Amino acid sequence: MSYFRPHLETMKGYVPGEQPHDGEFIKLNTNENPYPPSPLVIESLKQSLNPRYLGLYPPPLCDELREKVSEVYGYPPDWILIGNGSDELLNIVFRAFLGKNDRVVYPFPTYTLYRTLALFQEADYHEIPFNPDYTLPESIFTKSACMKVICNPNSPTGTFLPSSHIEKLLKSSSCPVVVDEAYVDFARENALPLLGQFDQLIILRTLSKSFSLAGMRIGVLFAHPNLVDGFLKLKDSYNVSWFSQKAAWAALQDIQHMKQNAEKIKHTRSVFSEAMLELGYVVLPSEANFVMVKRPGKNLERVYLQLKQRKILVRYFSEWPDSLRISMGTDANMETVIGNLREIEKETGGHV
Repeated sequence: MSYFRPHLETMKGYVPGEQPHDGEFIKLNTNENPYPPSPLVIESLKQSLNPRYLGLYPPPLCDELREKVSEVYGYPPDWILIGNGSDELLNIVFRAFLGKNDRVVYPFPTYTLYRTLALFQEADYHEIPFNPDYTLPESIFTKSACMKVICNPNSPTGTFLPSSHIEKLLKSSSCPVVVDEAYVDFARENALPLLGQFDQLIILRTLSKSFSLAGMRIGVLFAHPNLVDGFLKLKDSYNVSWFSQKAAWAALQDIQHMKQNAEKIKHTRSVFSEAMLELGYVVLPSEANFVMVKRPGKNLERVYLQLKQRKILVRYFSEWPDSLRISMGTDANMETVIGNLREIEKETGGHV
């Protein structure tokens, strides 16, 4: 006998990227940053190793961190919500706006957690294929919905929509529009300047990628105060630990460190993309800290498995079998990937 709601019995949960226990892997499957966070983060964590912090609940609204986010990004603290990673904030937003049979719309392929969160709510999710050039399909502007979601830069493709496209979507949509900017620090622009103009806009950020704090689980939501007030009703009381709050505050104190690392990753992305093109792969234009490479019409699972045997982890999605998503490591990491792919090509005679 099952005690779960019937639809939970039949749905599939989101499957995160593999986290190997063996530290020998070159790990390029979950879009982590290969460079360490600011030294200020380490110093802050050392100072926070105090029994007082372990025995007390953390500030429920992350007050000092909200003030720091406000200082850095230019919106008042009551426009800001801090989460246990941006995934928790996505969960809150989906719960806030979607119930049974309510429609959420987003272009596809994209972050498959959106589908999972919609299924939790028994919502009606519409996955509308991107145009061939990964611009927004016209139907996403006109289709009625309770919520629309755009991942920008998009995962898993890395492709990017200019702010003018986001503005067009906002002008044509009366429902909340969520712009998931997890990778935006590796892109040319962002949607924050639009926030004051559109009261239905919700922007999500994370410190996992560009700030090298994936292990700290810090997400940031920007929205008009009336929306933030509503989301607070759904937030766990003490959702972000003392240590995560202290680490995030210190990271934001040293924005220049993040930007320097982001520039290194962007350079690596460019060099690696050129090398993959020379190997005969189609490389989607990326503005994230990863690239999606394709061999149209071929299943790349074998390449993924052969790389894994060589202690290199990349991301293979059965939903898109002709593609691999490869996170940017150090320059040395990516040279190793290219070298191994050349060896695999020779061993298979180019037949993957």
